[in-house]
Amino acid sequence: MRRIERREELKVEVSSVLSPYVEPLATIKPGETIEVETYDAFGGVIKPGQTYAQAIERGIELQPNPVTGPIYVEGAEPGDTLIVDILDIELPELGAQAVIPGFGALEGWLKRLESETKFHRIEDNRILFERKDGRTITLKADPFIGTIGVAPAFEAITSLAPGPHGGNMDCPDVKPGNRLMLPVFRPGALLSLGDVHALQGDGEICGTAVEVPAVVKLRVNVEKGYSINWPRVESSDEIMTLCSARPLEDAVRLAFLELIDWMHRDYGWDRMDAYMYLSLTARIRVAQVVDPLYTVAAKLSKSLL
Repeated sequence: MRRIERREELKVEVSSVLSPYVEPLATIKPGETIEVETYDAFGGVIKPGQTYAQAIERGIELQPNPVTGPIYVEGAEPGDTLIVDILDIELPELGAQAVIPGFGALEGWLKRLESETKFHRIEDNRILFERKDGRTITLKADPFIGTIGVAPAFEAITSLAPGPHGGNMDCPDVKPGNRLMLPVFRPGALLSLGDVHALQGDGEICGTAVEVPAVVKLRVNVEKGYSINWPRVESSDEIMTLCSARPLEDAVRLAFLELIDWMHRDYGWDRMDAYMYLSLTARIRVAQVVDPLYTVAAKLSKSLL
């Protein structure tokens, strides 16, 4: 099995975009299983002995949300769907989280936020959250890929933004055991990923989760001639569509439109039946409300199909 290493030198115009104009880092064949090394969302700048505030004071430029890629998938063409089976995520022993002034869902609501950094130890698949009063809360790790996507058709998009191409969706369902489906806009798809989270709650409310570098094991395939409009996820017991927009209600509407289309096309549902049925049975997850566009997952249990 091949390992694709992250870039040694981080440059914004290469490492922090999903772009059709960046030279591929590697080429793989459909059906190939690979391991991908990723940076954390801070580009390795925030670490023990250097908080976010200290990095800024020292004049260190933060690398925004670097991704590893692009990875060229042989045979992928516009109009196809890229199939990414997420097999495993190898976590380090420490993760970082930060409150960044000017960023986060409660900026200007909670108070004028000051910078704060917290480091979380990761032991035996557990996150150790240390409170300021000295008490420690143990949380089960639930790692997933925060940013994963393909190159858009014509433009380079910051890796901080989600969209039809995938990108910074920050959806906890993009995790080991699940399958992610992405529309293909360019030859080779040009897959990139990074921003792994060891744990995140819905909304990612303060703007960051337990941010970690990681090794992600994937199997990548191509479904020829099958096109989708937005990313989709399939787990052992659910199908879900991931859509991003502002305002938040537009992300909800787009996710349900895509889910109705999926039910009609693949499961034989009449569209109006599906519309009414989802009003009785669907669930939604607000994945994040901190990125340039907000991300919602609309879900339906397979048992109800």
